[in-house]
Amino acid sequence: MPEVKTLHLYITESPDILGGEPVIKGTRISVRSVVQYILRQGMTPEEFVKEFSQVDMASVYDALSYYYDHKKEIDTYIEMNRENYWEK
Repeated sequence: MPEVKTLHLYITESPDILGGEPVIKGTRISVRSVVQYILRQGMTPEEFVKEFSQVDMASVYDALSYYYDHKKEIDTYIEMNRENYWEK
């Protein structure tokens, strides 16, 4: 059976925003940031929405879904944005 990709209504990519990194539409909040706060640092989606009031729960969950559909790509962005990455 062929793989079916999910349509991500809340995620967009533009070369003018964070160099084309996937972000939540209408914001500069990257999928990478959502993943780092929620999956890596343990913030709940509710806490994230409270902290970043320009996003809603649906967009946060869509960002997480986008991550699982594009895990390798987002993990690369995470690695590239580590503090010591460019010191190599």
